[in-house]
Amino acid sequence: MLLCSLCCKANKSAAQLNIPSSYALIKRVIPAAAQKFIVEPLPVNGQRDVFEVQGANGKIILRGNNGVAVASALYHYLTEYAHCQVTWNGSNLKLPAKLPMPVGKIRKSTPYQYRYYLNYCTYSYSMSWWDWKRWEKEIDWMALHGINMPLAITGQEYVWDKVYKSMGFSSQDMQSFFTGPAYFGWFYMGNIDAWDGPLPQSWITSHRDLQVKILQRERELGIKPVLPAFTGHVPASFKKHYPNAKLKQTNWNNGFADTYILDSEDPLFAQIGKKFIQEQTKVYGTDHLYSADTFNENEPPSNDPKFLSELSARVYDGMKGADPKAVWVMQGWLFFSDRKFWKNEQIKALLNAVPNDQMIVLDLNTDYEPIWKRTEAFYGKPWIWNMLHNYGGNNSLFGRIEAVASQPAQALADPASGKMVGIGLTMEAIEQTPVLYELMTQNTWQNKPINLDNWLPRYVFNRYGVKSKEAEEAWQILRATVFNGKDIRDGAESIITGRPTLDSAAVWTRTHLNYNRKDLLPAWDKMIAAVPQCKQSSGFNYDLVDVTRQVLANYGRPIQLKWIKAYRDKDDKAFVKYTNDYLSLIADMDKLLATQKDFMLGPWIADARAWGTNAAEKALYEKNARNLITLWGGADSPLHEYSCRQWSGLLNDFYKVRWQKFFELLQSSLETGKEPDFKQFEEAIKNWEWGWVNSSKAYPAVPVGSSTLIAQQLYEKYRANMGNDLK
Repeated sequence: MLLCSLCCKANKSAAQLNIPSSYALIKRVIPAAAQKFIVEPLPVNGQRDVFEVQGANGKIILRGNNGVAVASALYHYLTEYAHCQVTWNGSNLKLPAKLPMPVGKIRKSTPYQYRYYLNYCTYSYSMSWWDWKRWEKEIDWMALHGINMPLAITGQEYVWDKVYKSMGFSSQDMQSFFTGPAYFGWFYMGNIDAWDGPLPQSWITSHRDLQVKILQRERELGIKPVLPAFTGHVPASFKKHYPNAKLKQTNWNNGFADTYILDSEDPLFAQIGKKFIQEQTKVYGTDHLYSADTFNENEPPSNDPKFLSELSARVYDGMKGADPKAVWVMQGWLFFSDRKFWKNEQIKALLNAVPNDQMIVLDLNTDYEPIWKRTEAFYGKPWIWNMLHNYGGNNSLFGRIEAVASQPAQALADPASGKMVGIGLTMEAIEQTPVLYELMTQNTWQNKPINLDNWLPRYVFNRYGVKSKEAEEAWQILRATVFNGKDIRDGAESIITGRPTLDSAAVWTRTHLNYNRKDLLPAWDKMIAAVPQCKQSSGFNYDLVDVTRQVLANYGRPIQLKWIKAYRDKDDKAFVKYTNDYLSLIADMDKLLATQKDFMLGPWIADARAWGTNAAEKALYEKNARNLITLWGGADSPLHEYSCRQWSGLLNDFYKVRWQKFFELLQSSLETGKEPDFKQFEEAIKNWEWGWVNSSKAYPAVPVGSSTLIAQQLYEKYRANMGNDLK
């Protein structure tokens, strides 16, 4: 009952300003200066958030209609007047002793009712092992950046467990249903069952409690979380308990067993849908926003518009039966990923079955392909413009910076955009490329395109805390190269993280860049030149490592071409030299990345193991953590490298070892004159990878070495040769 009362109490005040919560946030963000800020309510008419910032008597007054507005007022002051910044990858919060006073009263209102955040995939690729301390920081980040509508699916397994056990399912049934924690994103979407489990009861209980804390904090700040709804995904044992149930057996086609979807025509569908939301509301409360994605990367059994319309209506009725105020928040990914099936007639049928004011569509990948433009703005449904970025959590400098700066405001002003009610971030993974997230959230409080010529130098100044001509010039080069957004959907991987090959790419190692390798080198030159001025900045150190990492990762291909040529020319001496150069490059990257926590394998594994209450649980979570970022599935997984990471520890112990084994194969071929058996090698390397996934080793969780010193050493070692090789 305590859990319910906490949530329900927070629910009632969700739309109002909770002044103590705002003061608490300020104290968490800038503890030493918190007493210099005053929070006041700002009554508004309508549904759009508003904030004001004003100086008076040496203090800064922050006004807002809710906690998000007040936090945004604080961040506006910190960025515009104190030249500070808060990101995942380094923050600058060095406030002057005497705070600068704004001239007059600054008032900002948002044109967007909703500012959406997260994706089911983010919960796996980045957030699998987060504890309350990490969540607390993220919720503050959300509020500071104006987010008011995050997906909130932590602890969903507790609700599933309660619902199905109340229907007579056993603990064994549920163990055969739940995946391990790293795979929840796809379990929730109905793609996989059971993989990398069984899920311990301790996890279910602890994450129920964690979700209660998350939701309470979000609601105190005026954030309205989106909770899940039932979409038909049921345990495989459902047919045993309900032999007459209408089930659809489906497969995600990525190397996993079939899953089972209860047909929406079956009366049980509405019953379970209602029971699910009722049980969820008891423990987590509700803001009447529900996420439900039918047929995520699974094709419906019929493209008949009547069938799709009836299906959609029944899914919504399942929500409405438990909550008459329910609003369905639908990820529009299916309209992008399976466009051959989802033609306009099918999309229209799916959407029009639900009243306009009771559905919001997320145009999930708008910066790359705006679905709203080919669907008459989703046929009258309210919809949200989103940036989908960073597939799989891969490390790659990439983004469509011009699109993010201009397209949200352009869409808002377009008469054809219909009911565009918000903007959002729907990336598969976070904790990288902070510039894009600072830029995207800048759109929240304006209805005009962002002028990058003005914004980017200010971003660099806020980030590094000093004005540096070299740093600004580096970022202009980055803007024109890695962030130009051309040619490719998402950032390219490096061949060094691919399963060893003589080719330029592998299955999920797509190496085509959106710029010429040599064109990025001047940005490296400028970042190295900026070291003396900027080296005290945590943001600069992160960026220096990231740019250096990208340059070195790109250099893997030119070195690969050298040892391939030596191998084909049967030049044993050159082959040994260039393969050693290649392995040294990987080792050098590993050493560089060990200087920044965000580029280390150790914290990922340590955070996973920390959730275990005994040795077996710790081992299970470590296996989950290792598996997702390497094979993704079993030894024969077709998704291997989809979530590859250029991380210290992983480079030396996984990628480098694979290449060493490959070079031994090629060296043997040179010595014997026999053609290498690549098929046999593929099988052997799969088994080695599976062994690595199932092994255990403690990796450093604390950075080692100086980012600036090692980056400078690598610059001296590689820069001249790169200039020659990339001409």
